[in-house]
Amino acid sequence: MAHRWKNDLTRDDVTPRALWLNRRQLIAGVGAGAALSLTRQARAQDLTPNSLEQISSYNNYYEFGVDKGDPARNAGGLVTSPWTIRVDGMVDRPGDYALADLLSGLATEERIYRFRCVEAWSAVIPWNGVELADVLNKVGVGSGARYVAFETTVQPDVMPGVRSRVIPFPYVEGLRLDEAMHPLTLLATGVWGQPMPNQNGAPIRLVVPWKYGFKSIKSIVRITLTDRQPPTTWNRLNSREYGFYSNVNPEVDHPRWSQASERQIGGGLFARRQPTLMFNGYGDQVAHLYDGMDLRENY
Repeated sequence: MAHRWKNDLTRDDVTPRALWLNRRQLIAGVGAGAALSLTRQARAQDLTPNSLEQISSYNNYYEFGVDKGDPARNAGGLVTSPWTIRVDGMVDRPGDYALADLLSGLATEERIYRFRCVEAWSAVIPWNGVELADVLNKVGVGSGARYVAFETTVQPDVMPGVRSRVIPFPYVEGLRLDEAMHPLTLLATGVWGQPMPNQNGAPIRLVVPWKYGFKSIKSIVRITLTDRQPPTTWNRLNSREYGFYSNVNPEVDHPRWSQASERQIGGGLFARRQPTLMFNGYGDQVAHLYDGMDLRENY
């Protein structure tokens, strides 16, 4: 049985605002036996928390371009208010929910998570948001639901990547229901105590810290409960390279590069690489979800 995530971090564990505004950094992280406590882990692994500037200037958001700097340059016109999320499928209370109404009454927390991209870079990020499980419980998970599907907004007038059709849109993702209900799975609405920057997925995005970053769909406008495994954008584009589960597994290489090591953003191309952790370091909390599964086949 999953237990509610317990936060043992405080603002004292996070880089002060004045320091990250000056591009200075402190060491913080999590301990070897507690992947949920990112402060102790980062100290054990000699990780450095990333500044807001680094987090918001190095992004994958193909709707705004394929270069890592394109989202920061191009996402200023994203319309984020008003914002409505359609909740449908196998759900007790379907409907089109204003974002404020969907989140009303739910506990908002800061979660300092380690974030790992399939391109072998990582970051340490303090997210603000609510547990996805709380949202799903609020709308009511219907009997027989086994998966949760997500869809990103499409705003062609302000999204140059949509107009150039760099990939099929809308962007879609999905989780198995037990993954979605896990207390680590977050619907994030902010970062560094600030509202979510447009290029990072404003006004609400998914964060699943034991999976590669492309599973963390941005700017969500639809959540669907279903009994069938939903399509996901990258799996649909190239199933050989991007599996449905997409758990961080250093033993399964991407066909074009190794996943055995990674570099943290902000240190440049010649930054010291570090070993990749199974499930991104959250194995104590999530490995049981995959008992009996071949994690090479179900990548």
